[in-house]
Amino acid sequence: MTKADIVNEIAGKTGIEKVDVQRVMETFFEVMKDTMSSGNNVYFRGFGSFVVRKRARKVARNIAKNTSLIIEPHYVPSFKPSKTFIGQVKKGTAGME
Repeated sequence: MTKADIVNEIAGKTGIEKVDVQRVMETFFEVMKDTMSSGNNVYFRGFGSFVVRKRARKVARNIAKNTSLIIEPHYVPSFKPSKTFIGQVKKGTAGME
């Protein structure tokens, strides 16, 4: 499902114009990115948590050049679904195997 599909579905279910739904979604994504870029986590009860995780410094290998390189500590966004969400997905995908 793409962002356009989600916009169409929300507009169809709520009766709100697609342009307005698109604007709200774009603003939502900007707020999420700004919040997480500043090191804060975002929590949605019953859905999950978007958290900023720190990756430790590590040594990696460039196999093509047979050299080592150091990857400095850095932060990455991560999503942890709620137990409710996990349970709903498990029930919904039971026959998809």
